[in-house]
Amino acid sequence: MNIVLLYLILLKATCTAFAGLASLPVVQDSLVAHHHALTDKQLNEAVVITRSSPGPVGLYVVSVGYFVAGIPGAIAGWLAMVTPAGLIIPLVHLVGRRMEHPRVRSVLQTVVIASAGLLLAAAIPLARDGLTDPVTIVIALVSLALLFTTKLDTLWIILGAALTSLTASAIGAVPLFH
Repeated sequence: MNIVLLYLILLKATCTAFAGLASLPVVQDSLVAHHHALTDKQLNEAVVITRSSPGPVGLYVVSVGYFVAGIPGAIAGWLAMVTPAGLIIPLVHLVGRRMEHPRVRSVLQTVVIASAGLLLAAAIPLARDGLTDPVTIVIALVSLALLFTTKLDTLWIILGAALTSLTASAIGAVPLFH
């Protein structure tokens, strides 16, 4: 895939999604469904790699770029990730002084709601690929319950899920790699 096209696709994803993984539907539609430059499995792996390491959630676009085009693709992903941050500074300056204006507040609330909808849309294909057996389904349900009912840090939930999965595969309840 052309590096400039990859950058533009990832830039579109990062600019139209204001919350990390909310850009997943754009990436999935463009790179998996339309251009066939990436598989659903590679997209899921990119998300897992990013969620398993420190840093911003939207960093997964760097892994996506790498899966599509190696090191140049990773650089395109990184540029796509940092470009909106550079563009947002003047916008924050402009909007910051008008935060109490009802129209500005309404637009920002709409962006938050749209991002939540995109996150939900992104979770469905990930769940379809990741929920492969009873153990992973139980891990997902327990994790979701913990997120909703406790103030437990997500890091501990991720580590607990990983430990549970490794334990289940060690005792033979599920294969280590599906």
